[in-house]
Amino acid sequence: MSKPLIGVTTYLETAAWGVWKMPAAVLPAGYPRLVQAAGGLAALLPPDDPASAESVVARLDGLVVAGGADVEPVRYGAEPDPRTGPPARDRDAWELALIRAALAAGTPLLGICRGLQLLNVALGGTLVQHLDGHVGGVGVFGRHTVKPVPGTLYASIVPEATFVPTYHHQSVDRLATELTASAHAEDGTVEAAELEGSAWVLGVQWHPEAGEDVRVMSALVGAAG
Repeated sequence: MSKPLIGVTTYLETAAWGVWKMPAAVLPAGYPRLVQAAGGLAALLPPDDPASAESVVARLDGLVVAGGADVEPVRYGAEPDPRTGPPARDRDAWELALIRAALAAGTPLLGICRGLQLLNVALGGTLVQHLDGHVGGVGVFGRHTVKPVPGTLYASIVPEATFVPTYHHQSVDRLATELTASAHAEDGTVEAAELEGSAWVLGVQWHPEAGEDVRVMSALVGAAG
């Protein structure tokens, strides 16, 4: 049986390797490794023409929208906070198009950190532009407890409270009406949200690719298969 093909979105950044320093499509290796550990094949998706999103999603069995830069506040009708990072407009447009194509096609979708935030924005929600206590320092993952909401898809995958790797200063503010909160941090931050209904659509605020627990990704790969 062939392994499910899971698309994972990437960054466009200037990167250095060997004697080279140039623009590159990059992604922390934890993402494809997590897909592989869960039994899937990882296909990396750098920003592209949003008009091609539907045809790209049609070739995938599942989609992961990875973490990264802050979502530009204009996407949810807000003025930028001074602590909000510079916009990644090409990536915003591409990933929003992918999310909408996946929702329309019923393709299993997992949003990670920024991916959860974009899912919420795509469905009409808004974001908190800055909160404290969810990082371990500059470039260092923090850890905190996430508690599932009983009866949700997420709780069926991870039924117990877990200690997760986290690195974010933005989060869900107003949750989109089509989404249900399915996990919270101890301070009340929405740490997971899922689409109501039968489609497999889940977003998590933490970074499973930086930990050892493969259950969320395994559930996506299982749904994609």
